[in-house]
Amino acid sequence: MNRTGNIHGSSLLAVLLAALLFAGCSTTRRLASDEVLYTGVHRIRIEPDSGVVLLSAAEAAARSPLSVAPNNPLYAPWLRTPLPIGLWAYNYLYTPKERGFKYWLYRRLAKEPVLISKVQPSLRTQVAVQALENYGYFGSRATDSLLYRKRGRKARVDYTLRVAPPWHYSAISYPAIDGTLAPLIDSLRATSLLREGAQYNLDTLTLERQRITDVLRNRGYYYFRPEYLEYLADTTLAPRRVALRLGLGATVPPQALRQYRIGRIAVHLTDSSDKVPEDTLRMGDVQVLASRPLKIRPRLLARTLDLHEGQLFTVDAQNRTLTALNKLGIFRSVSLNVAPDTLQEGGRLDVGIDAQIEDPLEVSLETDVTSKSNSFLGPGITLKASHNNLFRGGEVLSLKLNGAYEWQTGNKNSGGRSSQLNSYELGLNASLDIPRLQLPRFLAGRRRYDGTTSYQLEVDLMNRPDFFRLAAFSGSAGYAFRTSPYSRHVLTLLKLTYNKLLHTTEDFDRTMEENPSIAMSFRNQFVPSIGYAYTFEKSYGVRGARRLVWQNSLTSAGNILSGILALAGEHQPQYLFGNRFSQFVKEVSELKFYQRIGRRENCLATRFLVGVGYAYGNSEVMPYSEQFYIGGANSIRAFTVRSIGPGSYRPASGNPNGYLDQTGDFKLEANVEYRFAIMGRLGGAVFLDAGNVWLLKADPDRPGAELKWKGFFNEIALGTGFGLRYDISYLVIRADLGIGIHTPYPNPDKRGYYNISKFRDGLGFHLAIGYPF
Repeated sequence: MNRTGNIHGSSLLAVLLAALLFAGCSTTRRLASDEVLYTGVHRIRIEPDSGVVLLSAAEAAARSPLSVAPNNPLYAPWLRTPLPIGLWAYNYLYTPKERGFKYWLYRRLAKEPVLISKVQPSLRTQVAVQALENYGYFGSRATDSLLYRKRGRKARVDYTLRVAPPWHYSAISYPAIDGTLAPLIDSLRATSLLREGAQYNLDTLTLERQRITDVLRNRGYYYFRPEYLEYLADTTLAPRRVALRLGLGATVPPQALRQYRIGRIAVHLTDSSDKVPEDTLRMGDVQVLASRPLKIRPRLLARTLDLHEGQLFTVDAQNRTLTALNKLGIFRSVSLNVAPDTLQEGGRLDVGIDAQIEDPLEVSLETDVTSKSNSFLGPGITLKASHNNLFRGGEVLSLKLNGAYEWQTGNKNSGGRSSQLNSYELGLNASLDIPRLQLPRFLAGRRRYDGTTSYQLEVDLMNRPDFFRLAAFSGSAGYAFRTSPYSRHVLTLLKLTYNKLLHTTEDFDRTMEENPSIAMSFRNQFVPSIGYAYTFEKSYGVRGARRLVWQNSLTSAGNILSGILALAGEHQPQYLFGNRFSQFVKEVSELKFYQRIGRRENCLATRFLVGVGYAYGNSEVMPYSEQFYIGGANSIRAFTVRSIGPGSYRPASGNPNGYLDQTGDFKLEANVEYRFAIMGRLGGAVFLDAGNVWLLKADPDRPGAELKWKGFFNEIALGTGFGLRYDISYLVIRADLGIGIHTPYPNPDKRGYYNISKFRDGLGFHLAIGYPF
């Protein structure tokens, strides 16, 4: 990482030097006399005729070919960044010699100018008109004009779209077909995407052809294709009305109009040695060619195949079979071939499946830089060994040994304390992932989306040299599955964690004596819990320009165990193996929305998070690891982690251990971030963060920490800032400078909403890996 960091540092230095060198230089120096630099779009005027309502999808489709990004766009295609470094380098660093520092700098920085002759505005207006016609606005017109600058060397473009009234369907008829295909075509009319009176739409026509084809191919008409259907339109019967007739093309091959059934099924299993299979097995109507010993259980293979001899051949069954075989994780590659059976009459398709079994043993060594939500950053190493086919059913047994050293990013702010903490962590993890849901027989059955059953054992040692050494032992079992392409569920049936303090320092012990509630959260205890997490993720709009992610998790700890012990006559406090166990419920809901703006690299990202945890019964407080905190590289970036909250509480100035009691039971956070491209892999962002944590129960040792309505909005910390991101394909390196605007606690030295004593005290710098959300 050091070498990579030096390379990135030198590149950034080169960019800054070039910016200083070229400031004020020409961006058209190397252009030919007849070339004009394109500097973006000045205006796109859309003028519908009287009474015309333009569909939003049609407007987006018409704008798309006109919205060409110029060089160094800030908000494409309208605004450009004030430092056109790529053009400066193109004009002033060019050298015919393909060596030396100047050539290297030219290759790194130069961007070829976007010319009016390459943009071709007149051609783009034709494409925009075609886009409008695809939505039925026939007769629309588009014009363009150039706005020149710099004595005609630069130009922006003005576009005007005049939208004509749309056309609608007056009548829709389906093809008249003889034979077995006729009743099937007739039945499709009731569910047609086309409706009389609807507005003409080319996308709908295309989708209807594809819909009919999909239905036919899932009724045995394997060789049918969308292009075998064609539309005939009559526009002479009434003004702006289309009589539509769907029919078969003149050159449809005979096999496309014939139903097929599944013939012989043969599966060829090979391994990485490419050894020719030696044995032939029969599994019902399936012939399997493989080498001994068979590396997949026959029953599993038979259950995975959704194709059976004699049934109608359907594309859905073919796809389900391929998907199921690939999901097993056993095979390096899987292919399925279909060929007509020439030995039998009656329309049969023979199926051949070729699958190459992957070597199950895998060992990997990974080194990386981790960035956590608590602003800890540092190098880590992970040694992982796994067997990817333990019981010949795709079961994955993994053993991981990991270690990490971490330091905390940020600057002193708000509390006047330094946050330069460091720690190391060692962990050993064993997990078994079974690629199916292990359920009782009466609950088991074929599901559209497969799931995974997971078992895990883990031991983790965390050392904070100035505070404590903590060991955590845990075991869990649960399911992960989908119910739709957008919905994912994780159900933890049981997770048992045991936290034990192995060593504490005098400073830490003194802090615990002064904060009894915090001390209770650090005591040796069991945490028996069950949990459920739901994630909804879906993209919307043209080309997935909008994406919504909702994550919701619920954890219940100790409640079932407490109920069982209560039935057995044990009153609280209750114990498990001689140790008191924790009892609480915790809910976290996080909503994220991403809107792409202009070019693909520019995005407005927003997040809203609310979390609440409540300890009761056998516990006075939740375990420290389950409590909420705020601030840091992935939260409110103007404040270091645990430097604000809960509520308006503020630890005594100069207390180095004060951060330990800045946790809460309720968390509220909101973030807005605009991400934009700067040059090449370098991007930037401006952001606004707000939030805090509170206690649900009053704590006399932390006055002002309790959640209450009075003064609630004054207890919302607010920060803004800006940052840089550098994308190196497999990860994003992020540097953010947060600027504090408002702290949740009163400041006698600075009254008013902006209550940061000094501007520099409100600055927080964070170096992190990946996006904050």
